[in-house]
Amino acid sequence: MMLNNPFITNGYAGPEYFCDRKDETRKITDLLVNENNLALMSPRRIGKTELINHCFNQPEIKQDYYTFIIDIYSTSSVSDLVNVFGKSIIDGLRSKGKKVWEKLIQTLASLRSEISFDINGLPVWSVGVGAITNPEVTLDEIFTYLQQADKPCLVAIDEFQQITYYGDNRIEALLRTYIQRCTNAHFIFSGSHRHLMGEIFVSPSRPFYQSVTLMNLKTLTVEKYSEFASEKFEERNKHLEVEIIKELFNRFEGVTSYIQRVMNVLFLKTPQNGTCSKGMLDDAINYILDMSSDTYETILRQMAEKQRNTFLAIAAEGKARNVTGGIFAKKHHLPSPSSVNSAVKGLLEKDFITENDGAYSVYDQFFSLWIKKYVLGNTTD
Repeated sequence: MMLNNPFITNGYAGPEYFCDRKDETRKITDLLVNENNLALMSPRRIGKTELINHCFNQPEIKQDYYTFIIDIYSTSSVSDLVNVFGKSIIDGLRSKGKKVWEKLIQTLASLRSEISFDINGLPVWSVGVGAITNPEVTLDEIFTYLQQADKPCLVAIDEFQQITYYGDNRIEALLRTYIQRCTNAHFIFSGSHRHLMGEIFVSPSRPFYQSVTLMNLKTLTVEKYSEFASEKFEERNKHLEVEIIKELFNRFEGVTSYIQRVMNVLFLKTPQNGTCSKGMLDDAINYILDMSSDTYETILRQMAEKQRNTFLAIAAEGKARNVTGGIFAKKHHLPSPSSVNSAVKGLLEKDFITENDGAYSVYDQFFSLWIKKYVLGNTTD
């Protein structure tokens, strides 16, 4: 079915709406069907999860494997991990038939009473807060199912570096042991924090050392995305000036998520048989900023004062260096370097800012543009 707007802003809608990544798709698919585990690293928002979905949609995987994608970004403990893991397995098996998901429920003895059924008789993960009293037992049951499943399983754990924030330091060794023993399942560990992922998989002192094939995902090329975008416009009797793609890549540093959102708006604002021109770009970006205004205002209002002031100072700089030095604090009228240092740590933990090669910037590029326009009164990029 042809979508009204081919520029998807959330999730994976099929190969016809997926841009390029042919080499990466082939490599990942080949590694998985040849019983390898993989660590996939890249900054957030350039399409790791969509690429994994695309690989899982390849015929040689779709027909012969059970596939699961588990996002642990919001988890903060082993219990959270197990909860998300179990829910993802249940959700992934719901459409596979009663015989398949019934086997999982029978294996999950520790939580069998917590699984309910909808009006169609399909299982629903209804595990409440605190229900997982012994996460290691439930984790053991999940891996027992994976090992005994009637098809080989592929499991992608997204934002895998999150396990380094758990209070339980044994989780890496525990997962490594289970994965090593589970010959019927293979894993993709994807992550967006390169240094944390590197420590997990490259450090000789860590359990996952030399246990995976490492792969770094780069941004799409301007040429491939231009080809994709032009094709989608022409399919729907619209036209696109390709110079707009180059400008978008420059403004958003090739980050797919932002580019797709702007292209989605540009497509909806281009009439049938009309042409999307470079002059429409600023209006499209402002349209997105205006739609997000209430959200951004709320976020700023809820920040502690010291964090908010530091956050705005970093936004004003664009890419701020030496943020814990006296010059930065003095320039932006901040209390002291130690206060800024404390604020920066809090902002990093909450993903409001990001750090790359010593330069700090606002993580959400639309948020950064909104601050410059509505808070700092700077209408230029």
